[in-house]
Amino acid sequence: MPHKFTVALTALLLASCNAAPAEEPPLAGAAIGGDFTLIGEDGSEVSWSDFSGKYRIVYFGYAFCPDICPTDVQRAMAGLKLFEKDSPDLGAKIQPLFVTVDPARDTPEVVAEFTDAFHPRLIGLTGSEADIKATADKFAVYFTRGADSEAGGYLMDHSNITYLFAPDGSPLAMLPTDQGPEAVKAELDKWVR
Repeated sequence: MPHKFTVALTALLLASCNAAPAEEPPLAGAAIGGDFTLIGEDGSEVSWSDFSGKYRIVYFGYAFCPDICPTDVQRAMAGLKLFEKDSPDLGAKIQPLFVTVDPARDTPEVVAEFTDAFHPRLIGLTGSEADIKATADKFAVYFTRGADSEAGGYLMDHSNITYLFAPDGSPLAMLPTDQGPEAVKAELDKWVR
């Protein structure tokens, strides 16, 4: 009769051989993200490195957007709230960020009003056109200003991707805002540990 230790060790080794490898994040190794310094809601400088050690949700949009941006941000932040409700300690490790692609209109006060409507910890960032363009390029975000309307307003054409980054600043995944808050929460459940 085999020794109990041998049986236990054999069972452990067989279980580890059959265990599925840990899933690699979809954006692992992608050249997305990087250092920037922009202007926060209170007018002070905010840098990517200020959030080292935190997971980061990042969305590029604009406060005057009539439909897509508020919908995406609402779904992302509702998903974060669901995650925070189930896992408050892990939720506290996530910093959500909103970066404008319309710095001409999105002053610190405007982005503060916009972000406050969605989540108390969502930080809005603005800056000069050159700084916003350089930051968007690092995050593989496209944007361009549309034609002026007769009333003098305009729309911004832009990528609408909600990124999740690891505490070291590396990209992990895109959050499926198009599928609703529950899908966002499920994605956060997968990667935030």
